[in-house]
Amino acid sequence: MIEFRAVTKRFPDGTLAVQDLDLAIPPREVTVFVGSSGSGKTTILRMINRMVDPTSGSILIDDVDISTREPVKLRRSIGYVMQNSGLLPHRTVLDNIATVPLLDGVKRKAAHARARELMEVVGLEASLADRYPAQLSGGQQQRVGVARGLAADPNILLMDEPFGAVDPLVRAELQVELQRLQRELGKTVVFVTHDIDEAFLLGDTVVLFKPGGIIAQAGAPAELLEHPADDFVASFVDAGRPRSILR
Repeated sequence: MIEFRAVTKRFPDGTLAVQDLDLAIPPREVTVFVGSSGSGKTTILRMINRMVDPTSGSILIDDVDISTREPVKLRRSIGYVMQNSGLLPHRTVLDNIATVPLLDGVKRKAAHARARELMEVVGLEASLADRYPAQLSGGQQQRVGVARGLAADPNILLMDEPFGAVDPLVRAELQVELQRLQRELGKTVVFVTHDIDEAFLLGDTVVLFKPGGIIAQAGAPAELLEHPADDFVASFVDAGRPRSILR
């Protein structure tokens, strides 16, 4: 369980990104943050692993305030997948996936064995193990990014618009792969997107944010579609349009 309690984030330039946020994220489900640019969704995501610290309020993981956790150790215990994969260009696929286990002191042979297992899990051919990121397609790079996020077997996986930089066909394939992985692994996934269709497809819970990190509505996809809380939500989800992607 991840909990935000009265969390506010104001940046040094005075920008109020998040205001008095209360939110509980259930375990072993996919929670999708959706909203337009400036709605605070990425800031909220990054506060979970202390890439950004709140100005006030508290964030708890399994009832432990993360402000008491050493930031680097906390980040290594949480998977993180970003747009454009964020792979290290001078490292092979195998070494990119094994990054966190190696930093945690796992022997190279064991870390590489784990990386090879994860390549199969995310649908990467074994022959790609010794290639470098520049030798991969965009979709393959994102699969490597997902594998790297899973390498330390984290309970929590944060995904910041991970499929936003690939073409629509590859994006659809990656969405299907994420659904399969979640069925098999049962992680607590927090996924950020600006695409409401992607949010409805992937989310057990969808949290729609207004500017300033204010929750407009949170609930199952069907709830937002069929019972929008107000005109803002109705406009964002285009409630009158049928959506075949709802589970």
